[in-house]
Amino acid sequence: MTLLTPRTLLVAFGLLEVLLPERIVRWGERLAFENPDEGILRPWTLPIARLEGIAFVWLVLRGSIPSPFRKGFVVIGLPAVLSPKPFVTGALGVAYENSDDLELRSWVVPFTRVLGVASFAVVLFSGRVDAPTDADRSATPVSDRTDS
Repeated sequence: MTLLTPRTLLVAFGLLEVLLPERIVRWGERLAFENPDEGILRPWTLPIARLEGIAFVWLVLRGSIPSPFRKGFVVIGLPAVLSPKPFVTGALGVAYENSDDLELRSWVVPFTRVLGVASFAVVLFSGRVDAPTDADRSATPVSDRTDS
């Protein structure tokens, strides 16, 4: 049995975001910005990154997405697909005090659209949590079923 499954790698990344959010953010800045050392993070950016990591690990371990989170993926994905530049500009404004000073690399806005599409894919290809499975139905005695 191998330990390096995609799920294990996703959980490991999420835990890194929980434990070392500043390193993850700085790594992202080096990738996305022409001038990564100029960004001034807002006070809530790193705590929100930790929270994002916790939610990410929880969703990966859960194996499916609860309905309220499914809507969230759509709410985030739609503007990322339809208007990636304003989406990135808005997100930078939330995370940085000096977002206007940051110079994005050329791939960031097109990649934002890809992430928006991925957000929709997550919703489409994840199972519903609240729907009973065939295994659940077969484990319930016939006399206890309401759908007979």
